Amino acid sequence: MKPRIAIPVPHSQKPEYAQRSLPQYLHAIERSGGEPVVVQLDQSSHDIAKVSSSCQAVLLPGSSADLDPQKYGAERISKTHASDPLRDTADELLLQDAHNMRRPILAICYGLQSLNVWRSGTLVQDISSQLRSPINHEAGREVARAHAIQIDPVSRLANILAQTKKSVAGRDPAENGHDGLRIEVNSGHHQAADLVGDGLRVAARCPEDDIIEALEGTQFGHFVLAVQWHPERNFDDDPASQALFKRFIEAARLV
Repeated sequence: MKPRIAIPVPHSQKPEYAQRSLPQYLHAIERSGGEPVVVQLDQSSHDIAKVSSSCQAVLLPGSSADLDPQKYGAERISKTHASDPLRDTADELLLQDAHNMRRPILAICYGLQSLNVWRSGTLVQDISSQLRSPINHEAGREVARAHAIQIDPVSRLANILAQTKKSVAGRDPAENGHDGLRIEVNSGHHQAADLVGDGLRVAARCPEDDIIEALEGTQFGHFVLAVQWHPERNFDDDPASQALFKRFIEAARLV
């Protein structure tokens, strides 16, 4: 039986965004051997919890919203986008249930930020204005390889991507040195994790500006992985993206 993967609708107030982005997540889950279960955001908390309890894992997708800075004790700046309270509520319910039941979690872009704040972490509200990074993290979906990331060699993420070897790095992994594997990723975000939340650790950074590009859980035996890029967008032709979803679904099969 295929593991059921709960995935909330990306945005409650922008149907065009959800209609464009959601099919890519569903496709990646299905091609990796899972059964996506879409969580509608206008449901009651009871109904969302009921859906969650019927699933073996949770995927938190990207969104064009920003989390309310009040959630992490910060004052809103002008560059921060409007929040999406219905999406936030769904994420919190799904995360709490997954944490309690040790169900696998894969969080992507906004999902990483949502996970980090739920674990009492904080965010950089706008990379370009607050950090003046030389890297364009808002390159968008048209740029397949926006910048490099450096992956911690002892991370779960490194272990997953090591399977792809030359097809990921374009060279033998041994040539990447002791600092870990470097890969090129797409990028479409203006916020990033700042203070890392409880029970999470940094798995990858952008080497040019030190922006956090991946987080993972520290609890042994519980699959929690969050990436700031969008592996669903280039799933069909990128071995690294396929490896992430494959390992996530494998973890869900064990629940």
